[in-house]
Amino acid sequence: MDDRTDAADPADVSASSDANAEEGDDVEALRSELEQAKDRSLRLQAELENFRARTRREMEEERRFAALPLIRDLLPALDNVARAIDAAEKEGDTAGLLDGFKMVAEQLASILARHDCRRIDALHQPFDPHLHEAITQQPSQDHPPGTVLLVAQEGYELAGRVVRPAQVIVSVAPPSE
Repeated sequence: MDDRTDAADPADVSASSDANAEEGDDVEALRSELEQAKDRSLRLQAELENFRARTRREMEEERRFAALPLIRDLLPALDNVARAIDAAEKEGDTAGLLDGFKMVAEQLASILARHDCRRIDALHQPFDPHLHEAITQQPSQDHPPGTVLLVAQEGYELAGRVVRPAQVIVSVAPPSE
């Protein structure tokens, strides 16, 4: 027969208790780590949301004030228009007013060029629907059909993109008799 009994050896029980205690400590350590990881995750999520909100606000502010350099450049031209009008009212000098407006027109063109905005050269050019808007057609013996005869309103492009097409009158072949 076997001398072994079903009774647990006190040394085995003590070792088993130590193992259970170590497992309990390990479980507690893992729970603590899990709580810390959850806490870090929540803080990082909140930080990400704050970053997104801040970025949205900054982008909105950038959009709102994107035209600020252009406006600052346009204000002196507006001041010159007011001065030209004042001078014409005081002196009754329409020639001076015309000179003032020519000067302002040159100043505005210069400002637009500085901001990479250019007038579309349309007169006597072949009609291009990407750059021109035909408002009417006119028979012409002097120009080939499809040529811009007159610019009713200037067109402009910004950095190669059409801001406003030029409104033009386009030549057509004269009616045959």
